[in-house]
Amino acid sequence: MNKGFTIWFTGLSGAGKTTISHLLEKKLKEYSRNVEILDGDVVRTNLSQGLGFSKMDRDINIQRIAFVCKLLTKHGAAVISAAISPYREARERARKEIGNFVEVYVKCPLEVCAERDVKGLYKKALKGEIQAFTGVSDPYEEPLNPELILETNKDTVEDSANKVINKLIELGYLDPKKPNANIYSSDEEAKVRERLSRLGYID
Repeated sequence: MNKGFTIWFTGLSGAGKTTISHLLEKKLKEYSRNVEILDGDVVRTNLSQGLGFSKMDRDINIQRIAFVCKLLTKHGAAVISAAISPYREARERARKEIGNFVEVYVKCPLEVCAERDVKGLYKKALKGEIQAFTGVSDPYEEPLNPELILETNKDTVEDSANKVINKLIELGYLDPKKPNANIYSSDEEAKVRERLSRLGYID
């Protein structure tokens, strides 16, 4: 059975955690991995309804995510957690509970995150209309020793996802050779099929 692991994305709202997660999911499936994404917004809707944004409620939310990650990891899944998770202590508890834990700091300047914010939440938070907003009126504690730092104001989503894949290979969670990798480009594959068809090997 494949060794399960959890990729724990942490970073400000708008840093790119969810976007990278969905591309990473596709890449992990090329390694024949069962992948589960626990997105912060989705978890709050389905698993942590009723919780607010006090430190205690944020910690409870992270505990719930960590518990689900632990169960999935234990059964060989490749789990991606994409939640702000602003407090170091809560992330360290998650690391200890889950075991096979890869902390990835999705780093992005606050002003860039605010520019990306189509919902206008940063604008409201800066005006004081939203309380306890991470990075504005509530603290974000940067990871001290993450396994990987992604600077999404400098790298593309593709580059960021590839850096995670390379780190997973380096840590021994993925085989360097993709089981489902296509050795041909789409054009090359079409040419091969055409040749085989002319030779009568395929219809």
